[in-house]
Parts: sequence; structure tokens; C-alpha cells
Amino acid sequence: MKKSDLKDGEGGHSPSQLIDARIKELSDWRGNTLSHVRALIKQADPDVVEEWKWRGVPVWSHDGIICTGETYKSVVKLTFAKGASVEDPSGLFNSSLEGNTRRAIDLHEAEEIDEDAFKALIRAAIALNKSKTRKA
Repeated sequence: MKKSDLKDGEGGHSPSQLIDARIKELSDWRGNTLSHVRALIKQADPDVVEEWKWRGVPVWSHDGIICTGETYKSVVKLTFAKGASVEDPSGLFNSSLEGNTRRAIDLHEAEEIDEDAFKALIRAAIALNKSKTRKA
């Protein structure tokens, strides 16, 4: 992580530290799920930048936002900022399907995610971000 990313932290903590704290605070299946998808994101892109935005939402970026990781009572929601433009051959997107921009994956307790398909989706989102950066 770059030092410049610390500006998004709260109370002098880095975004990564804040995400660690959120996972620990949840201390249930949601924390385990968030930790697992975070690890998959880092495997898919070792250069991913972790951010903490909107007063408590973990965000993963590379040349723009890849996805956010919101936690609710019954779901961990991974919202892809440009998901409507990302190929999803495995059909992981199962939420926010009606919009023209975002798509999301809702993970419920005891659900497993296809790890290879998820990492491919992360890489596709990064490729889209990079293509948009080059055009700008």
C-alpha cells in the first residue's frame, strides 16, 4: 500500500487497519466472508489499493474502484463500480442487476464463492479500469 492511501483512513489508522478492525468487529460469518473475499482480491491483484470510504466501507481499487465490501445483517455485498460493463461468464453477479453501471454479488451465510471465477471477475474489472484510464 502507498503512503498516500493513508489519507482515507480514520483516526490515524490506515485503510487496511480499518478493514482489519471491521473484520474483527463483525466476529461472525460476515467477518469470515469479508476476510475471504479480501484475500481473493489480493491474490487476483497483488497491487490492489485498499481504501476506506463513505465512513466505513472497505473499497478495493486499481486505476479506479474495483469493488466495495459492504456488510449487512444477512449479506455481504460486493458491489462492482462498473460491473454492468464487466463480462461475467460464470454468472456471479446476483444483485443490482437492473442498473446501467453497477453490479453486485450478495453472499449469504454458508454460501461459497467460485474462487477462480471471482478472481477472473476482479481481473476483468481492473482491465476495464485500465482501458478507461488509457482513453482519458
